[in-house]
Amino acid sequence: MPAPSQLIDDIRDMLLDCGLLDSLTPNELLSAAGYFNVSTYTPDQNICLEGDAGTFMCIIHAGAVSVRKINSAGETVELAKLRKGRAFGEMAVLDGERRSASCIAVSDCSVLILAKDSLDKMLSDAPKTAAKVIRAIAIAMSRRLRMADGQLVEQQL
Repeated sequence: MPAPSQLIDDIRDMLLDCGLLDSLTPNELLSAAGYFNVSTYTPDQNICLEGDAGTFMCIIHAGAVSVRKINSAGETVELAKLRKGRAFGEMAVLDGERRSASCIAVSDCSVLILAKDSLDKMLSDAPKTAAKVIRAIAIAMSRRLRMADGQLVEQQL
């Protein structure tokens, strides 16, 4: 059952606000919005845990999220603090693997959620729009990988 049109309009506005899907036309953005949901989290609430099945990705609309991983000594290490506009969980949605890290709300958060089955449905229903969404996600992931590579090189100097 599709989301009510006001909710879709609100989600479209949130997607516009985040900037991740700027490459989509207004009509494509409105179409994509119908496949997203909105969830809210309170501070210290788990959004996803390392090792869980990756069934959804998120885009932060408001608030901040801590990305944490357990190191070989069993200690929890914060890898990043993400803020408005940043996506997370997209690797698991694209490759079907388990979560590589935990994501925990560090403040009141509002996130846009794209479930793997919703992305699959978008691929079937609106393949051109889905392709643009996947491309935008891939570009964001590529930028992060390039930044991480640069940071690794700097640490070795």
